[in-house]
Amino acid sequence: MLQGLSRSQWKNLLHWLDVSGLALYFLDRMAARHRLHWLPVWVEDRLNENLADNTQRTHAMQDECIAIQREFQSKQLSYLLLKGFSLAPSSVPRSELRSQLDLDFLIAPEDAESARAILEKRGYLPHAVSGRNWEFKTPGMPSGSLRDLYKEQPSRCVELHLEAPAGEAGPRIANAERRIIHGFEMPVLASVDLFLGQAVHLYKHISTGSFRCSHLLEFYRHVRARHDNTLFWKEISQATANNSLARLSLGVVTLLAERVLGRFAPGALIAFTRSLSVPVQLWVAQYASRCTYAGFPGNKLHLLLQRELAQGNTVAQSSIRRSLLPRRLPPPISHAAPNEPASMRLRRSLQQWRFIFLRLRFHAIEGLRYAWELRRWQQYLRQVSAQDREPRVTHAPALGTQNKGMTIL
Repeated sequence: MLQGLSRSQWKNLLHWLDVSGLALYFLDRMAARHRLHWLPVWVEDRLNENLADNTQRTHAMQDECIAIQREFQSKQLSYLLLKGFSLAPSSVPRSELRSQLDLDFLIAPEDAESARAILEKRGYLPHAVSGRNWEFKTPGMPSGSLRDLYKEQPSRCVELHLEAPAGEAGPRIANAERRIIHGFEMPVLASVDLFLGQAVHLYKHISTGSFRCSHLLEFYRHVRARHDNTLFWKEISQATANNSLARLSLGVVTLLAERVLGRFAPGALIAFTRSLSVPVQLWVAQYASRCTYAGFPGNKLHLLLQRELAQGNTVAQSSIRRSLLPRRLPPPISHAAPNEPASMRLRRSLQQWRFIFLRLRFHAIEGLRYAWELRRWQQYLRQVSAQDREPRVTHAPALGTQNKGMTIL
């Protein structure tokens, strides 16, 4: 199939690989399978250039990550590194293959202000606050072009995630493991917390319609790496006994991954999928491929899933309505640099208004598609209910066509 693609088809495929975070994983896989000769020369050259750019960008992020942590440790802050570089080697064979856009730290609430002061001293400015999540960015305007996706950007981003109170579910800093990553000893999530955090993170992205295929592939690889570790899966079962979000997340992401990539999960993980409600299982059966292979900026099909999970929950139902038609403009995508010239301010303003227009267009078009799909989805559920039988996901009545799995990966 790859050998028969036209230049136009290759351009479309490369665009999708870029936005899905799979381009460099694809190049690595083709090299490992000794199949680079299947690629047109210009495609191989383009991907190798992307790899070189991303390697340079990753090294710069590693240096910044270590520099921030040196200051955290000098002030004896309670923190740990989340996601990112800690996902290697279980989920990510090499960090330079991953499309990483920011640095994430879990911080003890009592040390949050000290961490904020350190980041501001390093040139970061508060960008957005959502609950216990604080986002910081350095001044600088991103290019906004997909061609520069792998290049080092003038603006850097760091997120601080305040640890949940002791009585709530969530990863705990007290259980952190210390690992040597890129020559520096840093605290990271314990293995069980790392896996559960990855599953919950992927589920939240699925639930907001912004998940990338690379996240799904990394989860798949993590499961494969621990497939035969019965002690690990026993610890996962114990850790999720009183954590409904973790159980739901594991069930949905495992079922979705198996729908796209085929059977790969051990029985201990499959057990989480069996606890899912029938509508949730049917949603995965019908929409897994459409959500996985959607181009940027995605669609609103995830709201059908949220609608089923929100039955009887007025707060959640209100959140769905806000997702269909947001009442606020998006925050600025970049901050002004000191003494910024008027020409740069104009460029920044035009970039922001272009972004607002694209978001409005997305909400208008995908909102109409959601309304049409909601009608079909409700008819489908009534059809299944009328059959008066327990539906099986692998043999669910078809609501639409399904894409083939990502067998090349």
